[in-house]
Amino acid sequence: MSGTPLTLALAAAAAEIEHALDTLLPPAEGAEARLYAAMRYAAMGGGKRLRGFLVLEGAAQFGVSRVSALRAAAAIEMLHAYSLVHDDLPAMDNDDLRRGKPTAHRAFDEATAILAGDALQAHAFAVLAAEDTHSDPAVRAELCLRLALAAGPKGMCGGQMLDMLAEDSAEPLSEPAIGRLQLLKTGKLIEFSAEAGAILGKAPGPQRHALCAYGRELGAAFQIADDILDATASAEEAGKATGKDAAAGKATLVGLLGLDRAKVQAERLAAQARAHLDSFGDRADLLRMLADYTIARRS
Repeated sequence: MSGTPLTLALAAAAAEIEHALDTLLPPAEGAEARLYAAMRYAAMGGGKRLRGFLVLEGAAQFGVSRVSALRAAAAIEMLHAYSLVHDDLPAMDNDDLRRGKPTAHRAFDEATAILAGDALQAHAFAVLAAEDTHSDPAVRAELCLRLALAAGPKGMCGGQMLDMLAEDSAEPLSEPAIGRLQLLKTGKLIEFSAEAGAILGKAPGPQRHALCAYGRELGAAFQIADDILDATASAEEAGKATGKDAAAGKATLVGLLGLDRAKVQAERLAAQARAHLDSFGDRADLLRMLADYTIARRS
């Protein structure tokens, strides 16, 4: 197997997370079988697992058990999958393709997709709250609290609401307003993913804050890179429909600043993310590489 240290590490982590999801979301029989099938369809079999990788690498800085880290990584990937299922629905972005395959509501139906998303969100918290994730109840409670904040009205859901309102606004959003929208919609979950390993490892405050700051800058760079991909990549490269942001009038930094200035902004954020890792030394090299990969990827 060939590749860079980062691509090899990403692939290995994705395989581990896929196995954890397979274990935590086993196929079911009886009346619930279709729901479990839709949950597995949405959560498994694709994706870069970037958020899960952040959990694993953050946890590795503090010697956290791989089993604990994988459970937390799988929980975050479940919650992320739920958000994609709902984001793809006709009432939201009305997408037919996700990760190169039909979206959940196309593969099943709208009602089943909604229930699968709801169930994935609930199951994510059940996994984090279980004793197998960490022996300390305070750690488990902190994980649940921080994920709820990242996903709720002051996080991902709030950002989605701002995104929808922006589409209907007669006035274009300012750069700070777009930055806040993207921080909530995408950045908060990525920030928590970077922080989760520190929570699991009961890390000292300064190191936990450093990982949070790294995740915040990385999340902002990731969203700009996503917007650049939507404007420049083919559907085959991206694994989903592209060109939809401009067509829908979505508020993006690419639309406001243009491609060249947006790329410069993404590079600046990636550099700031790397700088937050100085105190971790060589053991955080994969996280540094991830900052560069985030803005160079084509899918």
